[in-house]
Amino acid sequence: MDTDAFVSVHSPQWERLAELTRTRRLDAEGIDELVSLYQAAATHLSTVRSTNPDPALTARLSLLVHRARLRITGARTPLWKHARTFFWEDLPAALFQARWAVALAAAIFLGATVVCGLYFGLDPVARGLVLPEAAQRSLAQRDFVEYYFQGDASGFAANVWTNNAWITVQAVVLGVTGFWPVMMLLQNGLNVGLMAGVMGAYGGLGTFFVYILPHGLLELTCVVVGAGAGLRTFWAWIRPGELPRLWALSRAARSLVTVAIGLVPVLLVSGFIEAFVTPSGLSPVVRIAIGALAWLAFLAFMLVRGRQVHRCGITGGLSEEMVGDHVATAG
Repeated sequence: MDTDAFVSVHSPQWERLAELTRTRRLDAEGIDELVSLYQAAATHLSTVRSTNPDPALTARLSLLVHRARLRITGARTPLWKHARTFFWEDLPAALFQARWAVALAAAIFLGATVVCGLYFGLDPVARGLVLPEAAQRSLAQRDFVEYYFQGDASGFAANVWTNNAWITVQAVVLGVTGFWPVMMLLQNGLNVGLMAGVMGAYGGLGTFFVYILPHGLLELTCVVVGAGAGLRTFWAWIRPGELPRLWALSRAARSLVTVAIGLVPVLLVSGFIEAFVTPSGLSPVVRIAIGALAWLAFLAFMLVRGRQVHRCGITGGLSEEMVGDHVATAG
């Protein structure tokens, strides 16, 4: 089939169908024409798929036929159902699919944190090369705790949220490079390890955990998940499998978008805990328990609920109507 000739012959019908789907009010004649053109476009789509599966033309006709079908049936999905589907099905599926990349990212971060914490905690010369002794003493005795009491709590929560969201978005968006997520994990591991080492050297390791665990469990997990999801796109680019490289990358990126959007409210919860729970007058056990419960709830959402929806065939990517059909492959 000559694709250019096919498009040239039928484009007027497709343009008219698109015009009718956008028309607010249709009379009886317009409705009949809409139905007739919809049936013709559906036939054209079937023809293209079976004879010459051009991805761009297939996507164009798929979207046109979908919109015409909605115009004819009048079907509308309420916004709350879209939100429910996204957060209860798509998001846990996307998180679960990235679980092994997230595990790798967690290993990189924890390894860097433990090594740096022990190195700086046990070697005063190494600490002195990074922080002068006066700065170390100030951090351990005053600055580390005072950080959580600066300014209004709601403003502090907003600043923490935007900062963590920005870090996570960088890991997600630049994950395809393979370099940026690893560098970000190592840098965060260095910072956390350095603080732990300094606090431990001055007898404040207990204070460090009391103030870092309530929000840090969930916050750092989000950063690790973002980095892991980014690394997954890098792997799809390196090892695309049976699909063309760009299509494999595109499919991984669709799940990546789901993860990026889904982590925003989770980071909001983390910021709320950091602003209102971490510096609160509650006992250390209660503060850590609140953070641990939020963290375990997220892990259950990712692994337990994610496994359930994954077994149902949900991938967590964007819908077919939004991205068009997959490329056709032989065999």
